[in-house]
Amino acid sequence: MSAELERQRIDRWLWHARLVRSRAAAAALAGTGYVRVNGIRINAPGRVVHAGDVVTVALERSVRVLKVRAFRERRGPAGSGESLYEEMA
Repeated sequence: MSAELERQRIDRWLWHARLVRSRAAAAALAGTGYVRVNGIRINAPGRVVHAGDVVTVALERSVRVLKVRAFRERRGPAGSGESLYEEMA
């Protein structure tokens, strides 16, 4: 894998962005239709996202709309996930 990632599976991105606690939870979220990419509902955790894509995630108590800014090869420490997205209003 290159140092500068251009795309990533949605389940890995959700986990690296720290929107969920585990990769399994991210896969379940994406696989059950609670995630939209550019307004289209997805049902596969292997769906690829690119920088600039808008991801809408229906979480337990909120719906978050995020613009993908970057990717990581590994999950970073708490608080580091926020650098991977821009919160949309």
